[in-house]
Formats: sequence, C-alpha cells, structure tokens
Amino acid sequence: MAKITSEALGIEPVGKLLIKQAVPASIGILVMSLNILIDSIFVGNWIGSIAIAAINVVLPVSFFIAALGMSIGVGGSSIISRALGANNKEKALKTFGNQITLSLLFMVSLVVLGLVFVDDIIPKFGGKGDIFEPAKIYYTIILYGVPILGFAMMGNTVIRAEGKPKFAMTAMIIPTVSNLFMDYLFIKVMDMGMHGAAWATTGSYLACFLYIFWFFSSKNSELKISFRHLCLQQEIVSEIASLGGVTLARQAVVSITYLLMNTILFDLGQEGLVAVYAIIGRMLMFALFPVFGVTQGFLPIAGYNYGAQRYPRVRESINTAIKYAAILATLVFIGLMIFPAEITTLFLSNNPNLAPKELALNQYVLSHTAEPMRWVFAATPIIALQLIGAAYFQAVGKAIPALLLTLSRQGFFFIPLILILPKFYGELGVWISFPIADILATLVTGYFLNREVRTKLITSKIT
Repeated sequence: MAKITSEALGIEPVGKLLIKQAVPASIGILVMSLNILIDSIFVGNWIGSIAIAAINVVLPVSFFIAALGMSIGVGGSSIISRALGANNKEKALKTFGNQITLSLLFMVSLVVLGLVFVDDIIPKFGGKGDIFEPAKIYYTIILYGVPILGFAMMGNTVIRAEGKPKFAMTAMIIPTVSNLFMDYLFIKVMDMGMHGAAWATTGSYLACFLYIFWFFSSKNSELKISFRHLCLQQEIVSEIASLGGVTLARQAVVSITYLLMNTILFDLGQEGLVAVYAIIGRMLMFALFPVFGVTQGFLPIAGYNYGAQRYPRVRESINTAIKYAAILATLVFIGLMIFPAEITTLFLSNNPNLAPKELALNQYVLSHTAEPMRWVFAATPIIALQLIGAAYFQAVGKAIPALLLTLSRQGFFFIPLILILPKFYGELGVWISFPIADILATLVTGYFLNREVRTKLITSKIT
C-alpha cells in the first residue's frame, strides 16, 4: 500500500484517502479482536462454558491494566512525536524514560494490591458460585503478567510515535499468534485447563514484550535512554497525565461496565447469564472492527484539513466516513440478526462426554443467547454517526466534547440504564439497555456535530 504523505491528506479524493487510512487500522483491530474471539472459542470448546464466564470476570482487570499502560503510552507518545519533530531529542528521551518509570511503579503496585485482595476482588467482579475458583486461577496467573502487559501497551504507542507503524503492527500480531499456539499446547495437548489458558495469555504478553524490547534495543529505534532519563520530572509527568487522561477514562468506563454487567447478570441468572454475556461481549469486540477502522482512518484526514482550514473537505470527510461506516455496520447487523445461534455454537463444546452440569450449562447458553444478541446489536446501523461524531472532535483538538461524547453511550446512558431497567424488566431490561443507549448517544452526538458543522465548518477557505 502506498505511503500517505501529509500533503496527500489535503489533495487526494477523500473516499480514496479514507480507504487507504482505514484498511491498516482495521487490520490492526481485527488482529486484536481475533485473538480474544478465537481464544474464547478454544477455551469454550476445550474447557467449558464456565471457563468463558470466568475469563469474562477477569477482563475488567485486564482492560484497566491495558488502559493504564496505553494511557502512559498515548500521553508520552504525543510529547515524543512533537519533540522529535522539533529536533529536541533529549526531551524525547526523558519522556520515554519517565514512561518506563511510571509504568513500573503503577504495574508493581497493581500486582501487590491485586494479590493481597484477590478473594475480595473476584466476587465483586461477578466471580461467584462455580465461577469463583476458575476465575481465581486465571486472575492470579494473569496478574503475574501485569507489568509485562503494561510495558507492552506503553511501548507499542511509542513505536508509532517514532513513525514505525510496521513494527507496531508486528507487535500486535505476535501476541495473537503466540496465544493461539500456546492455547493449543497448554489446553489441548497438555490438558492444563484454566492454568493452561492463563499461562497462554501471560506467555503471549511476554512474547509481545520481548519483541518490543528488541525493537528499542536495536538500531531501528532512535530512543536510546540511559539511567538519568528514568528520573521522574514533574513537568513531563503532568503532561503525560493530562494527555493520557482521556484514554484512561474511556477504558475505565469499559471496565466498570463489565463489572456491573457480570454482577447484575449473575444475580439474575447465575453462571448461565454471565456466560451468555461473555459470548456477546466477544462479538462486541470483534464484529465491529471495520467500523472502528473507518473511525481511526477518519481522524488524520479530518484533523489535517481542519488545520488547513479546508472546511469543505472536512465536511466531505465527515459525510463519507459516516456513509462507509454505516454501510459496514448494517452488514454486521444483518449477519448477527440472521445467524446468532450459529455464532453461539462456535463457543460451545459438542463433546458428549462432558459432565452433566456442563452439558446443561451449554444448553442453557445456546437457548438463551440468540435473543439477547439481537437486542444488543439492534441499533448497530446508526452507531456510525456516534462514533464518527465523537472522533471528529478528537481530530480537531477539542478534548472536552470529544471525551464527553466518547463517554456518552456507556458512561452517561448505558450504566444508568442497566442499574434501573432490570429492576422493572428483569433480564430483558439488561439487553434493551444496549440499543436505548446507542440511540440516545447517537441523538446527542448528532445534535452537537450538526451544530459544529453549521457554526464552524460553514465558512470555507478556497484552496
């Protein structure tokens, strides 16, 4: 694929540009999503439905850890990119050193706290009943890999800041391939059960970390730090925190959502409903990867042309991105509406020798997943407007509206809905909260985006 220069962002046809930008972004998201999806299929078929539910309980912890590492990475990477562009390499080195120190301090603290309060944390995240023991096994082993995961997430964003996207892409592919290989080895061949699933995941973190460590140790990286760069500097730490705060807030809401959903669903339907949500949650991560890819591809196009005051191209990029994303979202919607039962069977073992309790749980999950999946994705065709609208404000540097609109669906609408509606409608109240939140967030985003277009983008600079 041809390299896109900054000048091309203001000259080439918007539709062609969007495809060039969106395809690699979609591939990256697809790779990460496939890792989670196939991992869940292997675990469900080789261990059982209860194992999927147990992993889903631990996901909020993994998400938060990844979010913390990513936040330190995103915040510092912005500083590094600008410092390298200004030929201020010393500041770039200090920033990278401060990122490493911050990651080490936070990750070690999380490991210690997580191990001390393990028996209290797991039930609060929905790990109750038969889910508790396998969740504890998985959680404890995963926690050992916390520092590795944090460094990997941080390092990946720094690689991008150096302008080395191919290396960053490889860093995302390596844990996917290694995790699937180790799943087969530890679970299928060595019959290690939940221990095998956990060590496979932790091992994939290690494989990613080793590759990133090699990158920064090799001649491919410009950032060769010394011990003096590791000393924290208040100015740099403050800038990392302010720039990375949006990423951390967004991912923190995702973790809170998983926590609440696991707890509410366990109270409503015990292990069965938690397993149902685990499967639907995997599809939420996987199925929408092309829509998220279009959103990521839209960002640099809108940002460049906004900075150049080429407002007609900004409006065109908004309309084109919404159109492309809506088409892809509609195709996803159709597939999920037609084949929910077939999708569910991929996650369930058909081994007739399973224990009676596991067979009963599989049957429950199979019979109870199709309708919830349809409800969860019911408003999928309209989410393009919400995603592109929130991304626009991020692209043009308006951090507060970008953050508020990004958090609107889950933080302002979905979480209150799942706390209220189940009290009146039971299980149905949980599932209908998804499309209601999507619709409300889309309406709010549409209002602010339309107002922005009419007030800011109506005036054009002739180029």
